[in-house]
Amino acid sequence: MTPATPSSPVQPGGPDQPGGPAHRWVPRRGAPIALVYRGPASLPGCPEAAARLLRTSQHGFDVRYVGPREEVPLSARALAGAVLYVQPGGDTLADAYGHMRRHRKDIRTFVHCGGRYLGICLGGYLAGATPGFALLPGDTDQYIASGGATVDSEDDTLVRVSWRGRERTLFFQDGPYFWLRPGTKATVIATYPNGTIAALVAGFGAGRVAVVGPHPEADEGWYADARLERGGVLGTDLGLDLVDEVLTP
Repeated sequence: MTPATPSSPVQPGGPDQPGGPAHRWVPRRGAPIALVYRGPASLPGCPEAAARLLRTSQHGFDVRYVGPREEVPLSARALAGAVLYVQPGGDTLADAYGHMRRHRKDIRTFVHCGGRYLGICLGGYLAGATPGFALLPGDTDQYIASGGATVDSEDDTLVRVSWRGRERTLFFQDGPYFWLRPGTKATVIATYPNGTIAALVAGFGAGRVAVVGPHPEADEGWYADARLERGGVLGTDLGLDLVDEVLTP
């Protein structure tokens, strides 16, 4: 949920600007479509970082932005042509859900019918139910408010996680942790030092949902802007791992 800026300037009408060529619905033969939300429920830099991550994946995505100022708005029709929908970072949950509430049914139907959802930070909060799209077999809460949390501020910072048993450090700004109802099935991908869940993948109907509290998509520009030392390793490989997992049949 961080106000991040792109790591390098982009020209108006370019592939990372509203109305640019990348937003024309020109099909790319054989390429699966991934939609990234960009609008008032996100913050500048967050959708673009998510899109860059997807473009480096092994899946050959045709990545397109959807939102109220994009050439194509978020809708059931737009979702019907996609395999993956990404809800990136943004500002507060209450404000974001005020903008996204109208899309709740369409997003739930998309996933329930076999689509994939990736929620990063605020997008993870929105996958929960209080408020949110209710895509998880549980819910979300603030990591910084959890017992034994290693972060106690809403400022941009770093957080340690155990990702599939390997210790890593990721960019973090007031992201969620996730909890599961007893007896529900989900794959826990990462945990915070206090044992709460930092990333997971779960089924929803015929589809799958991936959520992560920190920002594995953050690039060098995010760390530089926040004056944080990234320790020599970005987390993009972890973000790609999460994309692979949510796309698993």
